[in-house]
Amino acid sequence: MAAAVGRMVRLGRRWSAAAPCGPCAQMLRLIYTTTAVQRKNVGASGPEKYTEAFIKKQIEEFNLGKRHLANMMGEDPETFTQEDIDKAIAYLFPSGLFDKRARPMMKHPTEIFPEQRKIQWGEDGRPLHFLFYTGKQSYYSLMHETYEKFLSAQKYQDQLIAQGLPHLKEKKNLVGSRWLTKIELEEMLLEKLSDDDYSRFILLLQKLMALPCGDIEEKYVQKFTREVPVQLQKVVIEPLKYDERGVAFSTGEGARKTANATAVVYDNGTGKITVNGIDILHYFPVLQDREQLLFPFQFLDRVGKHDMVCTVSGGGRSAQAGAIRLASAKALRSFVTEREVEFMRQAGLLTLDPRVKERKKPGQEGARRKFTWKKR
Repeated sequence: MAAAVGRMVRLGRRWSAAAPCGPCAQMLRLIYTTTAVQRKNVGASGPEKYTEAFIKKQIEEFNLGKRHLANMMGEDPETFTQEDIDKAIAYLFPSGLFDKRARPMMKHPTEIFPEQRKIQWGEDGRPLHFLFYTGKQSYYSLMHETYEKFLSAQKYQDQLIAQGLPHLKEKKNLVGSRWLTKIELEEMLLEKLSDDDYSRFILLLQKLMALPCGDIEEKYVQKFTREVPVQLQKVVIEPLKYDERGVAFSTGEGARKTANATAVVYDNGTGKITVNGIDILHYFPVLQDREQLLFPFQFLDRVGKHDMVCTVSGGGRSAQAGAIRLASAKALRSFVTEREVEFMRQAGLLTLDPRVKERKKPGQEGARRKFTWKKR
């Protein structure tokens, strides 16, 4: 029975029985390869291994091993599901490894050997794909396909320009999503990629989305993006308040280094901003400080739609601008949707900047700077 279970395979590596000490020996040893070695073996598999006959044989051995495993566990082989297989493997081969991919497992060959890897060679032993000898046929096929989408979007854009028609469709906002990581792309393609390969592909996707008409390939681009999960802990947002004139307003507080600020944002404004009773242009003469202060309004496309009255104390001009930025961002949460609040959080607009000036150390000239060494 143990010899029969020994036929269960994982990427060409077999479940083999340890040296039997009797006819009912149940001690089995699993020869398991790591994920990196598996990918290397999959990529190096020749036409004599990855054929329909090979896959068919693996399925037969899997079914036979599943039947014997069900008999060992006292279950009906006909109703023995994949969940029952996983429980049996965990019972027979207990593992203390933290990474689930490194633990013993038994899967159906159709899950181990994906469709695109099954048939790569013809009956004469020659590869079917013209990019096979590049060593990364799936990657270069993907690059070809993506570049064709890029050219198609450019052609469509040129046609609209020639006809004098505007492109009215709203451009997709990728805020709240991310590109596939290098590991996720490798798992999708079943090929090992270098950092340059990954960067080249992501750059091509960014160029595609940067086109004015790149949104016509939105469904294609979505295959390579993942939604960023929403923050689990919900922050209570205060509802809008109304003054004696009936104008809606919201209040927020912020801090940066030793500066503390309070911002009151009013709805239906003209973009007027005062800091401690002084106009923003006079209070912050440096353009960089004004840009930092106005960034929450620019991020939400609300520049010129609100008035803001700020009170700030402590710190320098740069720290005060950072404190007002955080205060105004918190106040703007009451005017936008929950989804936009999540975008603001992911962009770091609602996070306190913890950086402060590093203290001077004794025996040194500064925080990091040392005294000049002199021999005499």
